[in-house]
Amino acid sequence: MPLAGSEANSHAASDSDAQQTRLRRAITGPALFLFILGDVLGAGVYALVGKIAGEVGGAVWAPLLLALFFALLTAGSYAELVSKYPRAGGTAVFTARAFGSPLLSFLVGFAMLAAGVTSAAGLSLAFAGDYLGAFLDLPTIPTALGFLLLVGLLNARGIRESLRANAVMTVIEVSGLLFVVLVAARLVLAGGGDPGRAMAFAPGVSPAAAVLGAALLAFYSFVGFEVSANVAEEVRDVRRVYPRALFGALLVAGLIYVGVGLAATAVLTPEALGASTAPLLEVVRATGFAVPDRAFSLVALVAVANGALLTMIMSSRLAYGMADRGLLPLGLTRVLPGRRTPWLAIVATTLVAMLLTVTGSLTALAETVVLLLLFVFIATNAAVLALRKERIAEAHFRTPTALPVLAILACLLLLAQQSGETWLRAGLLLGLGALLYGVGRRRARRVSGG
Repeated sequence: MPLAGSEANSHAASDSDAQQTRLRRAITGPALFLFILGDVLGAGVYALVGKIAGEVGGAVWAPLLLALFFALLTAGSYAELVSKYPRAGGTAVFTARAFGSPLLSFLVGFAMLAAGVTSAAGLSLAFAGDYLGAFLDLPTIPTALGFLLLVGLLNARGIRESLRANAVMTVIEVSGLLFVVLVAARLVLAGGGDPGRAMAFAPGVSPAAAVLGAALLAFYSFVGFEVSANVAEEVRDVRRVYPRALFGALLVAGLIYVGVGLAATAVLTPEALGASTAPLLEVVRATGFAVPDRAFSLVALVAVANGALLTMIMSSRLAYGMADRGLLPLGLTRVLPGRRTPWLAIVATTLVAMLLTVTGSLTALAETVVLLLLFVFIATNAAVLALRKERIAEAHFRTPTALPVLAILACLLLLAQQSGETWLRAGLLLGLGALLYGVGRRRARRVSGG
């Protein structure tokens, strides 16, 4: 991978990467890889592959590959910025450094924070839905709220404990996706299914338009890699480790997604997939192999829970990082003495996620997450270009200049696919952020004036 800076420091784990931080550096390279992979994999493919098939037809692999390409473009900018400025706070910190605008920095950070808690709210609904219904008949909203409470408690216990749980859950969810591919392949080899559907597009729509439209939903299956920027202060040897873990996790996730897409449409028609709220469970059932519904549903529940845990880790660390730089109330930097976790930020983000859980469906919340993150990604790619003039002594990853430009164009293209309802929901969230910023600035002026 390309590096910029002093070669003498390129592999030094004890350089300024080991800067003072109140957070514990407990994340190793393999743990970071599993962190990113676990956050990318999950509810997106378990719950939305049917919706993708409903839009594009049998060629589910095509929008998945396009979404992977879009994600890799922006991932290059994250790899450069995180390895160059390894601090908690993510894009909000990068934007502040690049453009010097407190308002812009706040809105970018708030968009990221809003996307994180909105995603966690959607995942809590996915957890309390049809997959859980294979075990228990419980009311959706109370179950989703209880689930978020448990996630918050595990988050507060510690990053090391959370990542241990993530490692186990990531292995389980990857195994579940590979199992879908395996049973579908056995069916096709036995003469069943219809692998030819993989080249069929939805009737009445041009293939290009169908792929681009479905890529918006497919992109939700890849978001999550940006979460890792907010744990930069907790990664050991972050400048060397982060780019490898980021690109490796995205490529592995892409290969798995393409395999699942091919398997799903080989077994079921796009219409059948699109009509199901648990499409991969329907795929396993349709293969005819003796697999208990509860066994696969448990795997899906683990995948959703893992995504929610990692998303809430990101949200709390982002809130901590923004507060540490005066963009949110200073109280959010309070850390548990023994655990060294940002407990008040965890409480605040968990409560907001609980509130959002009662405001919309999984699909509506997912679309809102994508729109908010597209703004974040535009800011990230713009920041990497603006900060090229700033040199540091330590070696770090450097993405080719053309890629951030292409990434911005890709984000604008995806924004054009969003519905008016989604624009309204995201606009209201960002408007709330602007209001909070104004209240905070007025309060700060009063304090300084007094």
